[in-house]
Amino acid sequence: MNNSTIPKRDNFSSTSTFVDLLRQRAMLQPDRLAFTFTASDETIGTLTYSELDRWARAIAAHLQKTVVPDTRALLIFQPGLAFIAAYFGCLYARVVAVPAYPPRRNQTLERLQSIVQNAEVQSLLTTAGLAERMQGQVASSELFEQLNWVSVDGNLQAIADDWQPLEIRSETLAFLQYTSGSTGNPKGVMISHGNLLHNSQLINACFGDTPDSTGVSWLPPYHDMGLIGGILQPIYVGAPTVLMSPLDFLQKPIRWLQAISKHRATTSGGPNFAYDLCVRRVTPDQLASLDLSSWRVAFNGAEPVRSETLKAFSEKFAPCGFQSAAHYPCYGMAETTLMVTGGHRDKPPTTGVFDTAALEQNRVAETLYQSGRTLVSCGLGQLDQTIRIVNPETSASCASDEIGEIWVAGPSVAQGYWHQETESRATFQAYLSDSNEGPFLRTGDLGFLRDDQLYVVGRLKDLIIIRGQNYYPQDIELTIERSHPDLKAGAGAVFTIPVNGEERIVVVQEVERSALRSLDVKDVVGRIREAISAEYTLRSYMVVLVKPGSIPKTSSGKIRRRACRNSLFDGSLAVINDWSEIPSETTKFKALEADISNMLRNFSVKHH
Repeated sequence: MNNSTIPKRDNFSSTSTFVDLLRQRAMLQPDRLAFTFTASDETIGTLTYSELDRWARAIAAHLQKTVVPDTRALLIFQPGLAFIAAYFGCLYARVVAVPAYPPRRNQTLERLQSIVQNAEVQSLLTTAGLAERMQGQVASSELFEQLNWVSVDGNLQAIADDWQPLEIRSETLAFLQYTSGSTGNPKGVMISHGNLLHNSQLINACFGDTPDSTGVSWLPPYHDMGLIGGILQPIYVGAPTVLMSPLDFLQKPIRWLQAISKHRATTSGGPNFAYDLCVRRVTPDQLASLDLSSWRVAFNGAEPVRSETLKAFSEKFAPCGFQSAAHYPCYGMAETTLMVTGGHRDKPPTTGVFDTAALEQNRVAETLYQSGRTLVSCGLGQLDQTIRIVNPETSASCASDEIGEIWVAGPSVAQGYWHQETESRATFQAYLSDSNEGPFLRTGDLGFLRDDQLYVVGRLKDLIIIRGQNYYPQDIELTIERSHPDLKAGAGAVFTIPVNGEERIVVVQEVERSALRSLDVKDVVGRIREAISAEYTLRSYMVVLVKPGSIPKTSSGKIRRRACRNSLFDGSLAVINDWSEIPSETTKFKALEADISNMLRNFSVKHH
């Protein structure tokens, strides 16, 4: 796609940073509505461009009096308008924002402390109410006592005019996006102003939004999809957006669809599980109140996009005016700011049926048989983003019929990981061994290109290899969740452990809350084992049923399989019951202690 196909935003295309962009909107469109925040379908507050600009200048003025530019500030907020003002306050003061989600009550501060230490945070921005609540949690932490605490909803507005503009260049860091740790410990991805603007341009080229568009977002603002897609992108386009809390959505998924219907939204989306949740939880009676005919871009990213999900959602909500062509699978990650590839707007998603046996051998072969695996394309590379499929062991380019690691190059690729030079070189400075082309970002994702369309098949570090065959855990997890109605969808983890020199399958699966009292463990475990055997000819070594909400996940809903494996073996998972080929009558997992110790020892050697 060349630049001539990018939708016209308005007359702000000459801006070089988001500070310039918001300042111009505040001057030329002061009363235009930017954001509306709702809770339980009630409007809690609104922000025009001028109101947001003034609030941001006030926060920036305070920061300029208390910290020096380019230091880091931790942003701890519940979803809402104050977070947006704080984020832009940091940009205005040339302070590097570090968004993080608030610690839950009785939750350890280990992750937050590691972020504060790694980022060398000097300030903590939050609201007065949240600051008061957090005081008890951080009372024993010297790290938090030493920070400059700023309540952004305090009496700051009077000093907005004290703000002094600073020089901000394309390479200036805008914020650190700490990865949610689906395959390892959180790392601070360094996102520059240039990264943000290029990725916003890329998203605009894909989605085609204009100032006449309307967005709805329930996505967490401390996650890249929620921050960039749900907050920064609407400002880039000039389109009003309705925001809601992720908790409101998770408690009642109908609220998301009601917001789209009520506000005639054109653009909204989330990970695959969000669409599954709507299919399962929205009742027939609720369908009658929905009008989804305005929804033009239903983006779907951050985890594998399933054709079954797209079909089920389209069928259920077609009576509400939802058009299947609105489904918009895409691919990206924090290390690429947000988005890498996207499909054709107003066209149905591209899918292909591929031979399962070939996929298990890292080969790509289309088939006409229904027994093949249907994969959904995540679209095309956009705006001078380069994509290569590479053998992860040799760093050589893969043939067109081979599965390999997805490598990406382009202006949206981030600057590396904060204070992790070795990890940054390994991840962000990769070169092809056969052509020396580079540098590339190694995504850690496996996939292939077919007709220039990118198909993502799984995570390299989660790949299961048994007897020389490749198995993708998300496929087995889908088979498991469908094997019994008492199992919770999107809440299972499959991984392996070494047993007598052989990798064996372990299943950890949440059950539905409604099934806890009447759960027939023997029947559930039996069906799980039968489904895995029938579909993949694999024997399960251990099946562990756990309580709802106990599987470790990232903020975007990805299963943290390695964290789940560690939690299982250190006893921190909420286990309901378990089955193993080697049962123990006295202590859970006692018969596996030797193998587990060996596994953890190997894991420590490989990853530290």
